[in-house]
Amino acid sequence: MIEHTLPEGSQWQGRRTTGGIYLLPDRARLFDTTLRDGAQTEGVCFSNEDKLEILERLDAFGIDFIEGGYPASNPKDRAFFQAARRVELRNSKLVAFGATHRSGVRPEEDKGMDALLEAGTEWVCVFGKAWDLHVEKALQVPLEENLRIVRDTVAYLKGKGRSVIFDAEHFFDGYQHNAEYAMGVLHEAEDAGADWLCLCDTNGGAFPSLVGKVVSRVREEMRAPLGIHAHNDGELAVGNSLAAVEAGAAMVQGTVNGLGERCGNANLCSIIPNLMLKMGVRTGISDLSQLTKLSHFVAEMANVAPDPRAPFVGKSAFAHKGGIHVSAVLKDPRTYEHVDPALVGNQRRVLVSELSGVSNIIAKAEELGIGTERDVGRLVLERMKELEAEGFQYEAAEASLELLIRKLKGQSTSPFKLEGFRTFMDVTGDVMTSEASVRVVDSDGTLEHTAADGNGPVNALDRALRKALERFYPVLKEVRLIDYKVRVIDGKEGTAAKVRVLITSTDGKQSWTTIGVSGNIIEASLMALIDSIEYKLMRAGVNGTGGSLNCQ
Repeated sequence: MIEHTLPEGSQWQGRRTTGGIYLLPDRARLFDTTLRDGAQTEGVCFSNEDKLEILERLDAFGIDFIEGGYPASNPKDRAFFQAARRVELRNSKLVAFGATHRSGVRPEEDKGMDALLEAGTEWVCVFGKAWDLHVEKALQVPLEENLRIVRDTVAYLKGKGRSVIFDAEHFFDGYQHNAEYAMGVLHEAEDAGADWLCLCDTNGGAFPSLVGKVVSRVREEMRAPLGIHAHNDGELAVGNSLAAVEAGAAMVQGTVNGLGERCGNANLCSIIPNLMLKMGVRTGISDLSQLTKLSHFVAEMANVAPDPRAPFVGKSAFAHKGGIHVSAVLKDPRTYEHVDPALVGNQRRVLVSELSGVSNIIAKAEELGIGTERDVGRLVLERMKELEAEGFQYEAAEASLELLIRKLKGQSTSPFKLEGFRTFMDVTGDVMTSEASVRVVDSDGTLEHTAADGNGPVNALDRALRKALERFYPVLKEVRLIDYKVRVIDGKEGTAAKVRVLITSTDGKQSWTTIGVSGNIIEASLMALIDSIEYKLMRAGVNGTGGSLNCQ
């Protein structure tokens, strides 16, 4: 193996194996391509305003390089780079992306090169073919011609004062098929002055064992620092990226939440905490606890629901359901948590279900701010298991769970009583209308009987109930329904099956979810609606001695 002298200013540790391979960078460079590769996700379309906001958030988080787009491919990306000039970046370098120049055209005559330069960024990233199959089948040029294109492209951009990251596209496939040629592509880019050589698993089919072996070999032979760009088609992009770092790569390219074409890119939300917390590698991130917020922000901008099961940042990443697990975690979190959730800005959650133990109930009650003795915890657990056997499910309906616990503790949560209701449906021509009437009694015994129309029976009931109760409790005017879900519990029963209704409500300050279950969708909906109203009144400090329809 060849010993190399480290270049001046290198970020590599002095550690090396007896064979001379440099290991684990002391400071890994993070390269985010959410705005370019991530924008290729099916169903995602960032506006330039979105991209500017994400750019500023990534910069504030401490990402080293942010790839803004492909200016040669479309006018929107060109406009983005123009607009980005007004953004003062504190931590990041904005990068323009492009391809090597076209065959038969000199670099200075290539419009793609012009677009890269016009983007006005100090750093550019260009990709070139490293798999001879692609050179012959996709580019349809001789192998030697591709080598010249790579060399001339990098040399031209360096001559224009740009710092160059060379992405060796399909490198791992190319290395397996023709290692000598793939390495030759890297040598051409390095000899032309490339500042970084990034090895790409473009098809996402490599294994960590292969990536580690190949990066080690490349590290021996090349002087320029190495990067890794992995795709997730084999669900191995994060593993491949970490294996590359272990073998000597000092730059990791990826996207927030693993956005990207097909199955996505390597997920920086998993890579960054693994690098920092597990491998002891420094990055430019000064406050890792902002990671979960960043993940949710980008998901919101992409109009993609956050994955609850995403490692580190997902809502379920530190959620514990099994009774044995919860009991152990309460004694020592290390028993079932591989890192402290607070380090990545997440939090522990205790779930309750038929799989729960008393520890779950007590921990959940404490989380909800309700002190609960062990005897009460057992009572709650038994009642909850009975209700879950009927179809209730409290994991996603914590407001109903809190009401249940308080009722079994002997606390009154309902200052009103529903004495009866009716719903009517009428069809006139092609128009169907719904009407509901309700009778409610407040804690002083005052009766209110009122009716309301709606675009369906549930909507009519909701409006009638609120109309009646707002007379007694004006605070309910703040409440509105923001989500309504219906799930058939046992489809084999056909139209006689029970349904589970989940309703999410908000008062503009907080939101809460309640549940109802019945063989009648109207009754199930009304259960959830009444729980929602009870929860709001309880939080507002309104107490009484009524009772809800939900016989919990």
